[in-house]
Amino acid sequence: MTRRAAIEGKPVGSDAYVALEARYGHFTAMQVRDRRTRGLDLHLERLESANLELFGVALDRAAVLGSIRAVLGDDVRDASVRVYVVESGGRPLVMATAAPPFHLSGRPQSVKPVVYQRYLPHIKQAAGFPQAHLIRQVARDGFDEALLTTEDGVISEGAITNLGGFAGGRLIWPDAPMLRGITMGLLQRMDVPQERRPLKVAALPELDQVFLCNSRGVVPVSRVGDVELRQDGELMARVIGFYDAIAGDPLD
Repeated sequence: MTRRAAIEGKPVGSDAYVALEARYGHFTAMQVRDRRTRGLDLHLERLESANLELFGVALDRAAVLGSIRAVLGDDVRDASVRVYVVESGGRPLVMATAAPPFHLSGRPQSVKPVVYQRYLPHIKQAAGFPQAHLIRQVARDGFDEALLTTEDGVISEGAITNLGGFAGGRLIWPDAPMLRGITMGLLQRMDVPQERRPLKVAALPELDQVFLCNSRGVVPVSRVGDVELRQDGELMARVIGFYDAIAGDPLD
């Protein structure tokens, strides 16, 4: 499929999103399969809270869902969809884009720690230059993802992912300012003991399994910097199996 865009529920030219997605605002990203997406309630809650904080008004949920349906049209069942709410003419404008679906390979990922903290990290911001730049920089060094940390190595999140890990049967999440991803929120519904705690890069080799998650899915982390990490296939199979079993919410 070719990239598409819809604004306020109406299809527009395929390049119309370029001028808008760099504006002041926020967004959410989802994978659509058979016109369904996991965690639609979490996506809408994310957009709602960010809209109130950035624009001081309630989210137009009808415009969100209408734009998703419009960008999918009658023919697209699988896609990578983004919903933006950006400032235009002094008011928030809802826009959706659709691109070919992303299929996660499941290949273990490598991460490079980078000292960087996002401004308003709890909001998924429309203009993402810093993260895009960091990913390009670490990719040149042979890494898949940048791991954002403080000066003393406390982990917050990845550039476009959340990081989690297992220790003694407990699911551990970093206790730091971050964007709480939709997939992270879904995995927090797993029936396993979970906790948030300050997590440093130096502590990752002590965990039984480290993974990354975002709208594209869940993948193991095999290396942080030059340090190889433990791999537990059974743990990863359990996490991925839980995620894969989550039913998608209908978009029609």
